[in-house]
Amino acid sequence: LVSLLLIGIAAWGIGFGLISSFRVVGVAIAVGIFLFLIALVGLIGAVKHHQVLLFFYMIILLLVFIVQFSVSCACLALNKEQQSQLLEVGWNNTNSARTDIERNLNCCGFRVFDPNETCASDCFRSHHCQPCAPIIEEHSVMVLRFVGGIGLFFGFTEILGVWLTYRYRNQKDPRANPSAFL
Repeated sequence: LVSLLLIGIAAWGIGFGLISSFRVVGVAIAVGIFLFLIALVGLIGAVKHHQVLLFFYMIILLLVFIVQFSVSCACLALNKEQQSQLLEVGWNNTNSARTDIERNLNCCGFRVFDPNETCASDCFRSHHCQPCAPIIEEHSVMVLRFVGGIGLFFGFTEILGVWLTYRYRNQKDPRANPSAFL
């Protein structure tokens, strides 16, 4: 489910022109495909009672949980100053994201509006633009909390999946020979 959501959101962002960076969309689609393949391995392992596939699924799911839990905690632990520094570094290092932000949020410049620089927003023609930093910071607080909370929710469902896989992996296949070993 999460994998299909990632792929769908990436396609939606490209379709509506909200995201023009191929790297961001490519990473989201690649992670979605990876998660889909891992879920497929778990499904096949459960249906076939395949011990190796279930063990592989359990280990990969545990590693995904560790990464996801770490990122979620980092999203929830950032204070305003750290968010501001992180946003400024991102603003200075990406041109395509800067153009998308200026166009979608109707702002120019990061901290100060400079009429001599180029800007992709509609307000640039009238020279009455506000800087992007306050708008981005307002949105980033909400987005980081949302992403952190959703990440924690799905992280704990992944731990439930690891536990259930561990329990299910050691059961005998009811269709197998009853005198066979595990």
